Amino acid sequence: MLNRRTLISASLAAVLLLGLVGLADFAHWYKSWMAEFGPGWHAMAWPFPRDGWDEGRAWRNGDTEVYIRPKLGFCSNCETGVVDDSEVDRVTDIDLLDERFQPLGGGERIHITDLPGRARLYRIVTAKGPLTAEGIAVSLNCDLVVAIVVGKHLDSDARKEAQHFLESNTVQVWVNRQLEGR
Repeated sequence: MLNRRTLISASLAAVLLLGLVGLADFAHWYKSWMAEFGPGWHAMAWPFPRDGWDEGRAWRNGDTEVYIRPKLGFCSNCETGVVDDSEVDRVTDIDLLDERFQPLGGGERIHITDLPGRARLYRIVTAKGPLTAEGIAVSLNCDLVVAIVVGKHLDSDARKEAQHFLESNTVQVWVNRQLEGR
């Protein structure tokens, strides 16, 4: 029969071992949780159904989401690019989020890196409730790059942060690969 001291030592060792296993399991869970929901931009699956254009890329940062894709050969005026709000409404895929989108005023000129175009704010309603979305359309020759920035509280700071992300290497390397040889 084991003496009392041996039983206590074995029990403490078992508790310590279970604690270490629990800590390792928590660390694994926390690492995967941070990769998906932690601070910074995280890739997510392209949420829209297939249509006439290639799939784009999507990212999330908190409650802000960004969807971007090129539309090669789609710019209606190759010399001037996107210059009016009706074209932004037509090309940015806002209707994929809400077919009854409502513009929140006129758009504005924008540059994403060296690509000129227009951006416009919209009110949309999705399964997540009412949201604000910014449609962005920029062009290079006759190719468009369109983006949608969506968030519950899409203020000017969140929009600027998303636009800086659109100018980041993460996005620009992918965009440049899509536009290569065009």
